[in-house]
Amino acid sequence: MLESMAFVPANLSLPDNMLRLLISTGLLILAIVILRTLTARFIRRSVASAELRGRLLVNFRNGFLLLAVLGLALIWGDQIRSLALSIVAIAVAFVVATKELILCVSGAILKSGAGSFNLGDRIQVKDFRGDVIDQTLLATTILEVGPGKTGHQRTGRMIVIPNALFVSEPVVNESFTDHWDFHVFTVPFKREDNWQAAQKALLAAANRQCEPYLESVRKHMNKFGVSRGLEVPSVDPRVTINTPAAGEIHLTVRLPAKSGQRSYIEQTILSEVFADTDYSAKKEG
Repeated sequence: MLESMAFVPANLSLPDNMLRLLISTGLLILAIVILRTLTARFIRRSVASAELRGRLLVNFRNGFLLLAVLGLALIWGDQIRSLALSIVAIAVAFVVATKELILCVSGAILKSGAGSFNLGDRIQVKDFRGDVIDQTLLATTILEVGPGKTGHQRTGRMIVIPNALFVSEPVVNESFTDHWDFHVFTVPFKREDNWQAAQKALLAAANRQCEPYLESVRKHMNKFGVSRGLEVPSVDPRVTINTPAAGEIHLTVRLPAKSGQRSYIEQTILSEVFADTDYSAKKEG
């Protein structure tokens, strides 16, 4: 043992402040132990009732323990405060350094808890639009669909969206149900064009395309509305008129379509309507 003590540096010393704190702590603990021992001995000799004696012993023991904790807090208060400030500073620095990662994890929790979308759904966040192919704790991967917000063609590009975006931006889920969606597209005309005939032709073509599965869509949507407590809109195809600017007429076609076939049915209807008929205004010679 003497040999091991020889390795202790001869000039090892504690700061005066630390030495004073250690001495104060030792004196406090010694005083508490002496007072507790004397009090317990007095209670055992003076109190005849066993029940009262046990209760007093427990109460005084807890009281001396609380007194020791308060005394240590007073003695080491400055050091505890400095340690707490250091821990807070480290925590703040950690949060600042990992803010984006924390937001990504928060976004993952938010979209999972809200059930915003699932794999295979077509979503739009800000200017990013596509089909979800992968989800992780930090990011969501989509296959881009376009062009623009109305196109339905795969562009061949893969977009990795950080989940932090879902905390601050709304998510548009274009997959209304798992099997059937409502598809909307717009056909612009000039006011002098024969848009009335085009409206009738678009509605007739939409009805022909949807007729084979319209009853199935109606049953599915009714079932979906009952399960969600929603009033599902009519599934029958319709063509509405919009006037976005003076001299323009826009025909908006809305019809039910199977998931993944929206582009196909839109192109089929447009080809059928405009293949052999010109609805533009004829200029007089």
